[in-house]
Amino acid sequence: MAIIDFYDRGWGINPDGVAYIQDERSYTFSEVGELSCRIANKLLSLGLTRETKGAVWAGNDVTAWACTLGLWRANMTWIPVNARNSAEDNHYILDAFDCEVMFYQGQFAEIIGQLRPTLPKIRHWVCVDADAADAPSLEKWTRGSSSDRPEMAVEMDDVVMLSPTGGTTGMPKGVMNTHRSAQTFIAHFMLACPYGAAERPVNLAAAPMTHTAGLLAVPCTAQGGTVVVVSKPDPALIFQAIAQHRVTEFFLPPTVIYKLLEIPGIEKIDMSSVKYLMYGAAPMSVDKLKKAIELWGPIMAGGYGQTEAPAGISNLPPDHHFVNGQLASDQRLSSVGRPNPLVRVEMMNDANQILPRGETGEICVRGDLVMKGYYKQPDKTAETIIDGWLHTGDVGHIDAEGYLHITDRKKDMIISGGFNVYPSEVEQVIWSHAAVQDCAVIGVPDDKWGEAVKAVVELNPGQSVTAAELIALCKEKLGSVMAPKTVDFVASLPRSTVGKVLKKDLRAQYWKDSSRKV
Repeated sequence: MAIIDFYDRGWGINPDGVAYIQDERSYTFSEVGELSCRIANKLLSLGLTRETKGAVWAGNDVTAWACTLGLWRANMTWIPVNARNSAEDNHYILDAFDCEVMFYQGQFAEIIGQLRPTLPKIRHWVCVDADAADAPSLEKWTRGSSSDRPEMAVEMDDVVMLSPTGGTTGMPKGVMNTHRSAQTFIAHFMLACPYGAAERPVNLAAAPMTHTAGLLAVPCTAQGGTVVVVSKPDPALIFQAIAQHRVTEFFLPPTVIYKLLEIPGIEKIDMSSVKYLMYGAAPMSVDKLKKAIELWGPIMAGGYGQTEAPAGISNLPPDHHFVNGQLASDQRLSSVGRPNPLVRVEMMNDANQILPRGETGEICVRGDLVMKGYYKQPDKTAETIIDGWLHTGDVGHIDAEGYLHITDRKKDMIISGGFNVYPSEVEQVIWSHAAVQDCAVIGVPDDKWGEAVKAVVELNPGQSVTAAELIALCKEKLGSVMAPKTVDFVASLPRSTVGKVLKKDLRAQYWKDSSRKV
């Protein structure tokens, strides 16, 4: 199936039903579907061909999302632009990825105006919600365009998403995902989060739709369900939307879940409609996961994916958090679930040899979920996809029950005194302390050890703990080799626009005077 076929599936099931809700405004499947057709037909009338690159610079917004659907309907390539990125970062992405069409919200008109002269490849500019000085509104631009569905020839390996990597190790690369990888992700999601024949999902898009939340909305739409669009991950807006619209599923990164758990009176919040609260995109504290389950019941759903294998390498459904009605072991809860059915997952050593089950190595993935490659970077593609295997850069193992455990990023591993220290194991212990909201463990230069283990800790408001107490806790649980030698406390950890802690930025502070590379 082409990616737009999933929208059309929901449109066929529920044409007059509510596809999206934003604020107090509802949008039917037919309304948004016809708008996407007008956008697609206008794009095609301009002589633009398949895989033409188009970007949507907007916050979470239904009309802006319809522009993405329009690009897909014309078999063109969507460049997700995160509105929270710096202007410099977005400029790099748009230029490097050869963007030709730009849809943007009026609130970004000033920065668009500054960047426009330096983006000559972009030939068509459309303001989504108003007439701009040098760009028509979407309504004016599509006026007279047909609302009939254009007939498009589609190849499964046509690129539908050109997504930037996180940029945590340098300038972002362009990940080419196709109809094939998108449909595999959607199939995995629908298998992992099933609904009964009489049920229709209600998805809450609270995280940026330019990241995981947008893709996670597609399976809901395919089932004729409703996507409730929240402009930002504000706790009050999230809880209000859940109660008002009886939300059944939503995704939040762990950092946002941690903040929700610390809200006074959180135990009184009604989450009874929710079947799947999905977490991922960063490691999750086992202790905070247990607290979430205690508060909200068996709704937590973990998963693991990458931009290069979108959101669907493995899955830990709500019922897998339990064994015989009791909460599963910490070992199970610290996993990212079992590999999904349409991918093969193996651990490999540095010689690209598959390791026996249970041994630790680099997590490698093959199957239709895997990206086509990096845009205009065949050398980087060849380094990452070897003999059909995507080398994720993550280190882990599969246990005796078949659950995948991520030990850490290969580049995050600390070698201290000749011993390998995996930061995630230390972070799990520090997270378990009631005063800690979040933490990051990194290696810093040390004359004696080569690298010394350092914890950088963000505390819950109004709570305290000493460095000595956290070091003692780690020594008790992990031994002296893995325990931090030092602990720094910060008001907030540096994070990307999608909530990942930027360990590269943290390490840079401590390695700037060292002759060794970070």
